[in-house]
Amino acid sequence: LQAAAALARAGRSVAYVSGEEAADQVRLRARRLGLGDAPVQLASATSVRDILTTLRQGRGPDLLVIDSIQTMHSDMIEGAPGTVSQVRASAQELIRFAKKGGTALILVGHVTKDGTIAGPRVLEHMVDTVLSFEGERSHQYRILRAIKNRFGGTDEIGVFAMAEEGLTEVGNPSALFLTERDERIAGAAVFPALEGTRPVLVEIQALAVRLASGATPRRAVVGWDSGRLAMILAVLEARCGLSFSACEVYLNVAGGYRLQDPAADLAVAGALISALSERPVPKDAVLLGEIALSGEVRPVAHAALRLRESAKLGFSRALLPAASAKQAAGLTTSGFARLADLVDHMLGRD
Repeated sequence: LQAAAALARAGRSVAYVSGEEAADQVRLRARRLGLGDAPVQLASATSVRDILTTLRQGRGPDLLVIDSIQTMHSDMIEGAPGTVSQVRASAQELIRFAKKGGTALILVGHVTKDGTIAGPRVLEHMVDTVLSFEGERSHQYRILRAIKNRFGGTDEIGVFAMAEEGLTEVGNPSALFLTERDERIAGAAVFPALEGTRPVLVEIQALAVRLASGATPRRAVVGWDSGRLAMILAVLEARCGLSFSACEVYLNVAGGYRLQDPAADLAVAGALISALSERPVPKDAVLLGEIALSGEVRPVAHAALRLRESAKLGFSRALLPAASAKQAAGLTTSGFARLADLVDHMLGRD
């Protein structure tokens, strides 16, 4: 709706057809977002024949938004709206109209619980671009990701924040996931994650609580894989001599961000070492590297890109695999071939 209003204000002809809400409901939402004065043509309809007949009576719009394709119904085929045959037939008619009249067409679609488009897979092949919004309801940020794009790459993302006035662009996504770093705090480490080709710096927080002898320690993880945490704890004990067996361990990725990148291993290990020893990680440092069961610290993909973004955001040091040390242009680097070397460095034993 915000994109449609922006194009309408720029002089484009825009039609917004809702199959789920009445036109007055869409209008109320537009007013709440401060878009009430945008000259968008609103309609509430589910019949594809009625929609196309109305649009053909005049000059076709520059942009047509259908919200959503699962509510559309074509009388050329039997079946209830939302069925595979109806979604396919409705999309075909709308795409044919858009191609013939030179109209840009946006089909809003439902998604399943696992994030895939509901309905036939052929729908993805019929369109030029497939975009998806990702994000948790409890967090303010949304990531716009391209799954298919005939006009460019699919490895770029857009990051938006959900505010009262709608979605607003986030120019520096790292600001969402980094806490204030005026003071050095034990158990916090910064990791340059990668979304497509866009680096996003996130803060990994660890807490180690010593228990009385005989108590069973807990392991709690938010935003990361609990199995990978168990592996790193085992490597720290077996290869580096650090024991967490008498400690409860809590790990959190700040801002509700979810990490799946094995390059975060070294940052997690750094946060754990810092939490156990009560020695803060330098606040101007980032950590990245994959940890093997042997205790080896392995290089990661796109290290130069991650480090370049870190330097732009004011970080001046990098703790990383020894094999990647030469890629850190503009940063002071400390390279480690083994995890034990990082432990010695952080505990002042090197």
